[in-house]
Amino acid sequence: MVKPFMSRLSRSALLLAGLTGLASLPVPPAAADGVDRIVAVVEDDVILESELQKKIAAIRQGLAQSDTPMPSGITLARQVLDRMILEKIQISLAEKSGLRVDDETLRQAVQQIAQKNNLTPEELRGSLRAEGIEYPDFLEQIRGELAQQRLRSNQVNSQIKISDREIQNWMETRGKSGADPNAEFLLGHILIATPQAAQPAAVQAAREKAEKLVADLRQGLDFRQASLSSSDASEALKGGELGWRKLSEMPTLFADLVPKMKKGDIQGPIRSPSGFHLIKLLETRGGDVQRVTKTHVRHILIKPNELITNEDARKKLETIKTRIEAGDDFGDLARGNSDDKGSAVKGGDLGFVAPGALVPEFEQAMNALGPNQFSDPVQSQFGWHLIQVLERQESDDTEELLRKQAQDEIFKRKLAEETELWLRRIRDEAYVEYRIPELAPDGTPPPPPAKPEP
Repeated sequence: MVKPFMSRLSRSALLLAGLTGLASLPVPPAAADGVDRIVAVVEDDVILESELQKKIAAIRQGLAQSDTPMPSGITLARQVLDRMILEKIQISLAEKSGLRVDDETLRQAVQQIAQKNNLTPEELRGSLRAEGIEYPDFLEQIRGELAQQRLRSNQVNSQIKISDREIQNWMETRGKSGADPNAEFLLGHILIATPQAAQPAAVQAAREKAEKLVADLRQGLDFRQASLSSSDASEALKGGELGWRKLSEMPTLFADLVPKMKKGDIQGPIRSPSGFHLIKLLETRGGDVQRVTKTHVRHILIKPNELITNEDARKKLETIKTRIEAGDDFGDLARGNSDDKGSAVKGGDLGFVAPGALVPEFEQAMNALGPNQFSDPVQSQFGWHLIQVLERQESDDTEELLRKQAQDEIFKRKLAEETELWLRRIRDEAYVEYRIPELAPDGTPPPPPAKPEP
């Protein structure tokens, strides 16, 4: 039987908003006087019981369709609340850092979601309504997710450094694992976290919990259910799935184990600064090296700042495009206007780039262009781009391409590790107070940390 279209839309659209994987959960009944109770205090914000109920109701259908066994309602409610707390913390940090998502950026994000589902924005709105999802709530989820992406880009991505030695080591060890370097693995992951500067007793308790979980899993406990009920990892509400990855894209502590595993095997506990990890090999798939089409591209970047609004940046690029179409030289305008100083001195030239080398928004627009064609202004996390494709060529898997692949895959590996550590750190440092005891991690509200003096 063909599933309703909106089933596919719900999973696609809500995944961007960070919502997929929740279910209808019982939470303590509302106060007798009908007052909307506070479930938790997070920094200077609060999470209301109605917010928790609404989020649960909004994606109930998604988890039911995935056929994931349900843990107890209160256990999953804690997982959902923990994710909401982490979202609030990130949004609070983004606001304090001045990382605000304007209406134009939000409009474009919604348009992209609609296009991926072959809908107009108006049809998307109607489809969400048919699913029982209020459009203003959907917009706020998208706005929050975009703010979190920008925050992580500023505080995590920008701090990752890759040395020439790391690239050389990657190239030297490529293929020595015995696995096809292009093979991909689908892993399940569970993290039993330990706080920063954890006391030995806390570390031992986490280890024992992880060891018991491994034993239960090997005796038949469903991995997705265990992730939903026990994991502290960011992908817990997706059943623990890490997605398809090559060995070179995995954290080092996993990559050394996976080639020796068979489908269904479980490894762990694996100690890291974040805590104790359990992994399960769900599926594998291989692939041959293919010829790669590289694109010679140049661009002009305009970044919004204190003096230039987001809309002003876009309009400035439209004016520049009009001048180019009237005969002005792209290179000269790039040298005089582009905020990408590295490429501006070369007339905006980025050289030949391989697939995956650029941010998705840029690459999607670039791939839609033919040689010598210009894009309309395209927004990415860096600002607004005017893109021109100069030419394309096919290339074998050369050393240059291998170095680029090494850099990309080392970055992805480090990003996963550093993001997990960063999320644990900001959670540990944040002011969080549980107002409903049974929703606290251990069933009792911990004493809240003292808020620093302003």
